[in-house]
Amino acid sequence: MHTVVERELELKLVLSPERAIPVPARLSYRTDDPYAVHIAFHIGSENPVNWTFARELLVEGVFRPCGHGDVRVWPTKVDGRSVVLMALSSPDGDALLEAPAPAVSAWLERTLRVVPPGSEAERLGIDDGLAELLAPTPGRADELWLRDPWPSDESKDGE
Repeated sequence: MHTVVERELELKLVLSPERAIPVPARLSYRTDDPYAVHIAFHIGSENPVNWTFARELLVEGVFRPCGHGDVRVWPTKVDGRSVVLMALSSPDGDALLEAPAPAVSAWLERTLRVVPPGSEAERLGIDDGLAELLAPTPGRADELWLRDPWPSDESKDGE
């Protein structure tokens, strides 16, 4: 069974140092995708915008600047409030979003209780999947190894 940890909150899309507009968003974390966080912007609209990036990036970004390229995250203060800024870049454009640090931190803490750091690989079941894939099948192992992997170039029955 998979667990989902969600939190709806209002982010601010920073248009300039003096102007920002509210953007409803949903933070989602799923134990079946344990390394990632998902953020849907404009929830409730016909065309929400979805972003997925490493949970570790957001965890680190609450404390110090991190990230390169498409996603950069850093903490700061705005009007005395602790916020987390997320700079997102895509071929469609760039966005600077401001999130309340206490809400993001509380949500992240819930995700870390569900899947502690370092235990993500266990959730994926990679080791179990590989073991199943590589396990010998009774009666078939010899058949596979003895079969000629390259068909003969000689035609059959004079064809």
